[in-house]
This record gives sequence, C-alpha cells and structure tokens, in this order.
Amino acid sequence: MKPLLSTLFLLTTAVSQAVEKPNIIVIMADDLGYGDVSCYGATAIKTPNIDKLASEGQRFTSGYCSASTCTPTRYSMLTGTYAFRTPGTGIAPPNGPAIIRPGTTTLPSLMQDAGYKTAVIGKWHLGLGDEKPDWNGDLKPGPLEIGFDHCFLLPTTNDRVPQVYVEDHRIPNLDPADPLYVSNKPLSPNDPNGIDNRSELKMDWTHGHNNTIHNGISRIGFYSGGNAARFRDEDLADKWIERSNLFIEENKDKPFFLFFASHDVHVPRMPHERFHGKSGLGFRGDSILQLDWCVGELMKTLERLDLDENTLVVFCSDNGPVLDDGYADGAISQLGDHHPAGPFTGGKYTVFEGGTRTPFITRWKGKIPAGTSENIVCTIDFAASFAAMTGSSIPDDQCRDSFNVLPALLGEENAQGREHLLQQENGNKGLKGEFGLRSGDWKLVRSFHKEPTSELKHDRPAPGLDKVHTIYKLSEDPAEENDLSEENPAKLKELVSKLDEILAAERTRP
Repeated sequence: MKPLLSTLFLLTTAVSQAVEKPNIIVIMADDLGYGDVSCYGATAIKTPNIDKLASEGQRFTSGYCSASTCTPTRYSMLTGTYAFRTPGTGIAPPNGPAIIRPGTTTLPSLMQDAGYKTAVIGKWHLGLGDEKPDWNGDLKPGPLEIGFDHCFLLPTTNDRVPQVYVEDHRIPNLDPADPLYVSNKPLSPNDPNGIDNRSELKMDWTHGHNNTIHNGISRIGFYSGGNAARFRDEDLADKWIERSNLFIEENKDKPFFLFFASHDVHVPRMPHERFHGKSGLGFRGDSILQLDWCVGELMKTLERLDLDENTLVVFCSDNGPVLDDGYADGAISQLGDHHPAGPFTGGKYTVFEGGTRTPFITRWKGKIPAGTSENIVCTIDFAASFAAMTGSSIPDDQCRDSFNVLPALLGEENAQGREHLLQQENGNKGLKGEFGLRSGDWKLVRSFHKEPTSELKHDRPAPGLDKVHTIYKLSEDPAEENDLSEENPAKLKELVSKLDEILAAERTRP
C-alpha cells in the first residue's frame, strides 16, 4: 500500500501546486484605443500608471476584445461566449432587461466556485430585471444572480438615463416620496430636454443624446424623479475608487475577484474638475488622465495592504476608440497629432483592427516577467484561463468560445495564445452582422460598408471595400489598406470557410 499512498500523495501535491489563487483585478477601460496610452506609442499624452503596469508585466501587441461595442464585449467577457450566438446582446437600452440570465456559468461564478469573493464596480450596461428594471424596487436578476457577491454600478452607460447608482439590488438614497421613472418617451412637458432647452447645456450634443438633461448634459432616454439618488458625472471615477478600495480592504485576507469597469473614456466625457484642461486634448484626453489616475490609486491600495505579490492585474478595453460619439467635447477639434487607434484603421463600431485591438496588459509582481508579447489573447478568454488557474470546472455547454491562454497571460516561455479570433461589431444583427476573423497573420473582413464606418479611418480607405469579403496580411499591413483577395483566392476561400464554420458552430472552445 505504501507505493500507492506515495503515488497519491505526489499526485495530490502536483494538483495543489498547479492551482494558484491570487487575487484578480480586471480593469476594463471604455472606448480606449490602442494608441491612447503612452506605452502603446502615444506621444501627445502621458499615462505613467498604465505604463508602469506594462513595464512590470506583459504588454500584448495582439490583445483584443471580442466586439467593437461595449455590451457584446462585456457579455462575452463574463460568459466566455461570443455575443452573436445570443439574441439581444446589442447595445443595451436604458430600460433593458438582464441579458445574462441566472444559471449561466460566468467568470464570476467560476471564481465563486474557487472560493473567491467577487464584485463588479463601475459601468454595467448588461440590463437589469426580468422584463425591465424595477427602478423603485429590487433590481434583479442582475450581477448578484450570475456570480457576483457585491456590485456598485452605473446601471447602463452614462449617455443613457438614469444617472443613479445601483448597490446590490437597490438604488441608494432613493426617496420613496420621489420615485424614479424611466422611459423611451417624454414623461412630462416640464422635464427639460436637449432640444427645447439647449441653452441650458454645459456640454452640447452633436447627434442624438438630446433627451432628458441632467447635470447640464442631455442623454438618450427620458427620466424624472429620484433626485436625491442622482450623481454628478464629475464624481464617477472617485466613487469607483472609493468603493473598490472598500471591497479590497474588506476582503484582503481571502482571495477576491474585482471587475473594475471604468466609464472612462466613454461619452459624456466629464471628468472631475481637477483633470479639466490637463491633457490639452479636450475632455477625451482629460478622461484618459483620469483613467490613468484610477489605475494608480488601485495599485497604491494593493501596495498599502501588502497585496502586490498576490494579485494578478489585467488592464484592457471594451472596444476601440471613437471621437465624436454624440457630444461636442473637443475630441476632434483638439485632437492635434494624437492617433487614438495607433497604426490601425477603424475604431468603435467597426470590425477593422482599430475596433477590437486595444491596450492589453497583465501584471503580477514576482510572477509575470516584464516584456512584450505578440501572442493573440482576448478578453473572452478570461473565463477558461482563470478557471484553469484556480481549479474551477466549466460545464461542456458553457463558456463556449473561451480559450485557456493562461500561459500566455502569465508570460511563460514558449507560451502560445490563440490561433484565430472572431471579431464582431454589435450584437443585434446575429449572423447578419459584420465580422472580422484573425487567423494567424491573416485577417478577413466581412463588411457591407464601402469604407470603415469611423472617423478614425486612415487617409487611404482600404481598396476593394465595395466587396463583402476582403483579406489582409497584418504582419505586413497592420492598417488593412491593401486587399489581397484577388491575388490570394485560395486564402480568401479558406478564411471565408473558416468564418462560416465558426458562425455555424455551437462552440469553439477546445
């Protein structure tokens, strides 16, 4: 029996050594482009705290989100499944129901299974409630029904109403005598809107975004009441840090998972007054500085609590950049020589590289070596990768497109990332939407537009975009300017077939 016991002991020891449970913080920026931070080449703006993360960990040059708009990327990150597979995963409206349903295996539920305390703090934009949110009652199902122990949220996105926080299942400071009403139609002729009361705005709108005015800014959608519960745009980042620090401090003696969902640099860009005018790039640049400050504050907290060497920090973005996204905030007029998408074509809303290739950094002091990685990794891979690290088990029918790229995330020698990655625009068109497929160095674009639908396109729009399918060799043409489909018909056929296969499949997770 002794050899058997010895073998069992060795196996048990090997398993225990393979399972590591560091704290995990995912910092997700909003609408931040590849070229928006200085460690990725920005020269018009400096981001020292983000740069420090990169200098102490892995800076990925092929780090992606899975969609070029926020709701589908967040859905995919939390569920490990491409958003196009699930109807209703497009940009969520103000009164939208919970998109991720109870019973779904999610990144936070996998962390709970591994013994973690879990929280999401910041922007949600994945809907609340069954048919619609009960703003004056219990807001569920929501994050707490899909694996989070705690949440403190901006319920939608800040250019959509209402401007209130959600803490767990309720809106804090909501006065029952002043109930909150949210609608897609005007609720009262007395409620100011951006069309009839434009002179009252402190930030003008350029398109849409002209419904209910709050804090001198008009939004998408209408709401009234709930005045005691409303926040100031300028205070959002400070509140996220305050609540994140509280969560970290309360859970410093046990493993925790924190999804820090920043609203910067999404519109309306109204950072705290201490950042106004500091970047020289308008409020968009000032919001990048505020985002960088947030990163620095989180890292200070880890250092103060002596959690630095036991915390994996991931920095990423939910999609690429956009300049005029509905407000006149100086994003275009004060852009100067800044290139938000870096060397890439397109940005938010497109399936070109600028729409989904973003800053992507992993840092774990003493564990992840400093360096630059060319491995292809994606936010959709967090579920499988962190489950592998912590010993959680994923059911076969869940997290259907999440790959275990943990060795690449940890910067291990000879690690391999993904070989292929699907990129989508929004999630409301299903299989009829626009898609990109990166396969090794090759990129297929299935687009129905004649040029990139973004003001961030290069001076020379990619030739051949009147065709549905175009292909590019990214290693030689990162800007996707030279369509090679006519010279490479076999490669075109191969990539189109591969994209169709992925779209038709129920899963791609190995």
